[in-house]
Amino acid sequence: MPNSRPRPRRGARGGTGAAGRDELVSRSLQSAEHCLGAQDFGTAYAHYLLVLSLAPELKDDVKETFQYTLFRWAEELHALSRIQDLLGCYEQALELFPDDEVICNSMGEHLFRMGFRDEAAGYFHKAVKLNPDFNDAKENFYRVANWLVERWHFIMLNDTKRNMVYNAAIQKAVTSGSKSVLDIGAGTGILSMFAKKAGAHSVYACELSKTMYELACDVVAANKMDAGIKLLHMKSLDIEIPKHIPERVSLVVTETVDAGLFGEGIVESLIHAWEHLLLQPKAKGENGNCEKYGKVIPASAVIFGIAVECAEIRRHHRVGVKDVAGIHLPSNVKFQSPAYSSVDTEKTVEPYTTEKMSRIPGGYLPLTDCFEIMTVDFNNLQELKSLATRKPDQICIPVMKEGILDAIVVWFVLQLDDEYSLSTSPSEATCWEQAVYPVQDLADYWIKPGDHVMMEVSCQDCYLRIQSINILDLEHEMDTTKSFNKNKDLLSLGNEAELCNALANLQTSKPDAVEQTCVLESTEIALLNNIPYHEGFKMAMRKVLSSLTPEKLCQAMDTHCQDNEMSSGAEQSNIAESTPEPFYILDVSEGFSILPVIAGTLGQVKPYSSVEKDQHRITLDLISEANHFPKETLEFWLRHVEDESAMLQRPKSDKLWSIIILDVIEPSGLIQQEIMEKAAISRCLLQSGGKIFPQYVLMFGMLVESQTLVEESAVQGTERTIGLNIAPFINQFQVPIRVFLDLSSLPCIPLSKPVELLRLDLMTPYLNTSNREVKVHICKSGQVTAIPFWYHMYVMKRLGWILQVNPPTGNQAAVVLDNPVQVEMGQELVLSVQHHKSNVSITVKQ
Repeated sequence: MPNSRPRPRRGARGGTGAAGRDELVSRSLQSAEHCLGAQDFGTAYAHYLLVLSLAPELKDDVKETFQYTLFRWAEELHALSRIQDLLGCYEQALELFPDDEVICNSMGEHLFRMGFRDEAAGYFHKAVKLNPDFNDAKENFYRVANWLVERWHFIMLNDTKRNMVYNAAIQKAVTSGSKSVLDIGAGTGILSMFAKKAGAHSVYACELSKTMYELACDVVAANKMDAGIKLLHMKSLDIEIPKHIPERVSLVVTETVDAGLFGEGIVESLIHAWEHLLLQPKAKGENGNCEKYGKVIPASAVIFGIAVECAEIRRHHRVGVKDVAGIHLPSNVKFQSPAYSSVDTEKTVEPYTTEKMSRIPGGYLPLTDCFEIMTVDFNNLQELKSLATRKPDQICIPVMKEGILDAIVVWFVLQLDDEYSLSTSPSEATCWEQAVYPVQDLADYWIKPGDHVMMEVSCQDCYLRIQSINILDLEHEMDTTKSFNKNKDLLSLGNEAELCNALANLQTSKPDAVEQTCVLESTEIALLNNIPYHEGFKMAMRKVLSSLTPEKLCQAMDTHCQDNEMSSGAEQSNIAESTPEPFYILDVSEGFSILPVIAGTLGQVKPYSSVEKDQHRITLDLISEANHFPKETLEFWLRHVEDESAMLQRPKSDKLWSIIILDVIEPSGLIQQEIMEKAAISRCLLQSGGKIFPQYVLMFGMLVESQTLVEESAVQGTERTIGLNIAPFINQFQVPIRVFLDLSSLPCIPLSKPVELLRLDLMTPYLNTSNREVKVHICKSGQVTAIPFWYHMYVMKRLGWILQVNPPTGNQAAVVLDNPVQVEMGQELVLSVQHHKSNVSITVKQ
């Protein structure tokens, strides 16, 4: 706490009034200091407000102490859920210090914690503008910017073909007579501006996101169309006539489509638009002015699919191992990814994941021909209404190639009108990814020509759902089926009536035991499949515990010697009591982890797990039971602590941890937030000779030329956006680090070999440096556009013995340069690497 007390300065005014004011200011300062000493931050804050209102000339003198008081008082108010008082205090503080980046950033942090991300972004952005070198504010802004303006906005706006085709279709409709336009889900307002440029008389645009709405307002104004486009910050479902727009429009334009077509609510919004906002559609055979009729762009869509073999999808969605580092995974535990677990559940969960299949690591093998799943006419109200209510369609697809059935991959062709269309096929150069429906829970995933893949498709809860996937072998398996969902009867469909009836009549057996379903994130499934990772940790834990065993034996012998002085009748009891205390191992990995169960196999160990979800705890108990562990072996640590902030405390007041396992690298490829602070606490809680796992981490990087990373990080000029000035506005939300990368499939040209950029030592922090310069030798001429980076984890290093355990592939990220750097082979480039509060920045020194 700052402890300097400023002296009141005499103002220009004289007389008793000034003297009285100075006396009051002096007393208030003394009272504030006394309250701070007593940790009465609320009263101290009130005294400082009085001081600054009476003597604003003291602002610079008390600024640091005032900030400290404000932050401590705000934490108390937050803990007491006095949100209005908390926000009021910050508003008062910003009236006094409107250009204080520290107060702005702190206000943003509180708003973010309370869920007000839009508002938080404004304060973080202001703090960065006030001080571009303020790292805390920069990291906060980057974190919230990823949420507010998702990366696909940049990719989509850089998709020249997509922009040209939409522009052409809108221009054609407007010049044909559709002069009043509503843009649903406006984003940056690009489709609205296409309509205005085409000559539309009235253009309305609605956008729900506050950030995107404000961004669209700036973009439309910069393109001098603010007088002709009315922007509404609301859902289209809430638009009323004449309250928000004066009359029904003749054209709705929208691109509220995701990889699975329906996931952004296009069906619901168009049903509402046809019923309340659009002129009626043109009847067949009718002629006349187009303005009298309503229509939608896009007009229709056709959804396609293909069955594939793909090891990368399999690795992230199916647990393919039965034993992990000596731990048996019981057959009555069924692991599922969230995409599959959404089937037949009450919760509305996206029933697919998304992938850029053209860039998926390891590629994929098509096992069937492309097949049509569904068509939808966005200009047919009755068809839109029937989508959510009609029974699932049955599809039966012949297998063309032998392989492992891992997923159904889905894309669509968006027919904007009878002339213009867009395809999201994996073979197209498009901004869209494809929807991936992982196949899980089959007895056998191997399929071959002659087999048929059968599935149910429907549009439920605004999602395209593909479920009840089955494999039918007509030649050899007419009496059995490998079923994805054993409880549903399959209906016949068109030409496939015999196949469907045959499958519907097959009997399925009930499972012998009640299964426990455990839903894991795809990254958790991938980690569970990583055998070397778990075996490496097991080996390291055994080494540490072996080194600690002599110490335990000495403790036991000392106790036994003391016991020998007691009577021989109690000798057996004393020997029992002399058994050494167990080793305490704490795993605070993020998410699901079986490392505590593995630790339980190493002898006299008391492992603690910090998993939070009940289903994960039940699963770990079942795994322990299947491996014949005593029920009390594994403890769940969050049951023993009041809140997560106490997660690293001791198991007992007089006991210390032998090993603490920390999660250092996020699945995104970034370092876990506050990992160095957690490591500092952990070091204080280790017994002599105890270890933190991993002990240190090395960060590696390389220089690359990658136009893909450039286009995915910022909008490139005005040419791609058909002459519209959008880039400067949306690029305010560009983030210098691109996460969730897999370097093995990233389109790029390496310009250097990998180099070590940073060392993070969790056990010996004096080896860490916050600033480092690294020389990189250029091995190929080109333009450096990005610096991908990744990590090697060293679980332990002792007496020259090193154990390296790497995170799963794909845990990579990249710094994307604002300005590419031209380099020549043989040249050296110097990188400045800075480490601040678990955040790493990399810049090129010119």
